Amino acid sequence: MIIKKNFTEFRSAILFITILPAGKNVAYSPIGMIKYFPVVGLILGGLLLVFDVTISYFWPPLVVAVLDVIFLVVVTGAFHLDGLGDTADGLFSHRSREKVLEIMKDSRTGMMGLVAVFCILAVKIAGIYSVKTSGTHFQTLALLLIVPAYSRSAMIFGIRFLDYGREKTGTGLDFFEKAIGLKDFSFVLIPVIISLFLGYKGLVLNLVFLGTLMLVLGFYKKKLNCITGDMLGALNEIMEAVLFLATGALIV
Repeated sequence: MIIKKNFTEFRSAILFITILPAGKNVAYSPIGMIKYFPVVGLILGGLLLVFDVTISYFWPPLVVAVLDVIFLVVVTGAFHLDGLGDTADGLFSHRSREKVLEIMKDSRTGMMGLVAVFCILAVKIAGIYSVKTSGTHFQTLALLLIVPAYSRSAMIFGIRFLDYGREKTGTGLDFFEKAIGLKDFSFVLIPVIISLFLGYKGLVLNLVFLGTLMLVLGFYKKKLNCITGDMLGALNEIMEAVLFLATGALIV
């Protein structure tokens, strides 16, 4: 019974943050799926790794980096990018908290949203390209595998440390029905353990992860003192871009 419940929660996580098939008639389990976000990230990273290796036989690193980013957009259904655009429109509108939340709820994307999406995609391309050209083959493959897991792990921290910003509405509402505990962070250890085999790049990866997490969540707290589903998506996108860029630095 417990195994069946965990499998249902895992499948629910796959269906929620990707377009990957996970079976039909899967029960929606918002609280239960949270702990599986890093595992889904590892699956995405594994698919990205295979995709990258395959197309690297046909195109140079820069082209591969562009296609890698497009691949991530496709397999996630641009779900987190949509959140990034809405978050940028709201947070950089310089309006009141209530108006910012209202702007983020609008399905239309404004100029700040478009700029944010463009910049994040550009940084991801630059980051993946630098990872592919500055590290060893093993480091490249490992980073392609675990960076998507780290970025989705960041969302668990957002759910744990900030209150939900909307009342009785919103995509992320169900994740805040009750407080999550240490057990919900258990799968975060998987990418962390893998990072230990990356030498200095692994150390930089973890330090940048913690630093970026504190900066983004601190910014959210200062601006709105809360978080929403869109802001969780934006956190994921920012973290993924920053981690690829940081671990691709030539000095690492």
